[in-house]
Amino acid sequence: MFRIHRLLAAGALLGLLGAACGSEDSGSAGTMPTEDAGTDLGPPVAGEITVFAAASLTEAFTEIGDAFVIEYPKATVTFSFASSSELVTQINEGAPADVYASADQSNMSKLTDAGRNVGDPVVFVTNSLEIIVEPGNPEGIMAVADLANPDLIVVTCDPEVPIGKYTAEVFARAGVTVTPKSFEENVKGVATKVILGEADAGIVYKTDVDAAGDKAAGIEIPAAINVTAEYPIVVTQEAPNAVGARAFVDFVLSQQGQSVLAAYGFSAP
Repeated sequence: MFRIHRLLAAGALLGLLGAACGSEDSGSAGTMPTEDAGTDLGPPVAGEITVFAAASLTEAFTEIGDAFVIEYPKATVTFSFASSSELVTQINEGAPADVYASADQSNMSKLTDAGRNVGDPVVFVTNSLEIIVEPGNPEGIMAVADLANPDLIVVTCDPEVPIGKYTAEVFARAGVTVTPKSFEENVKGVATKVILGEADAGIVYKTDVDAAGDKAAGIEIPAAINVTAEYPIVVTQEAPNAVGARAFVDFVLSQQGQSVLAAYGFSAP
């Protein structure tokens, strides 16, 4: 009898172990981690993400933002587009931005010098410059040297604004002196003045000429006197939504984000 009892006990023990293992297997299959769980995949990407970006990124970043919220439906993206100099001043004065994307390195340096960045900025695209003129180029402008004609209405931006600084570099390389009739707030202001017929010409990014479509025309600037504009991006040190900010930067750097930027005429760094 003793031997029978031992066998029964052993069988019962094996049965209990088998039931426990079966229960554990079914439980693990039903509790796979998800983005919302905030486990191995990290905290969920959700809430508002505020992106301060150079004005020349308006069209491309708007499309990237639309694609981003499809990928992360619990997130929203709010953009503030302006000159890089204006935006970095706002951030350094305490404006609540999650991401800063500049059209030049010098304004990004104003952010990093103030210690308002998380990690090192990454150059995500480059751009080149073109002369923007009215459709059909009624003034017959063919080269940068033509902009020195005092009878032309040429507009640009203050050198604190990236396009203003780049324009000054192009004039210096071309060895010409140009007296602008006005200084606009940002590159979109330069393009708008020409599109509306309030100026004969200006220097903008190639992408701004592309964005203007048939409302303007572009005159190429030779590589020898042109400028390569580098665009860095970074998460801000006091980002209200640091998780969302990191996800947005990663999305910009992803193949999908880069494809959108390329479609708008930007070049890979």
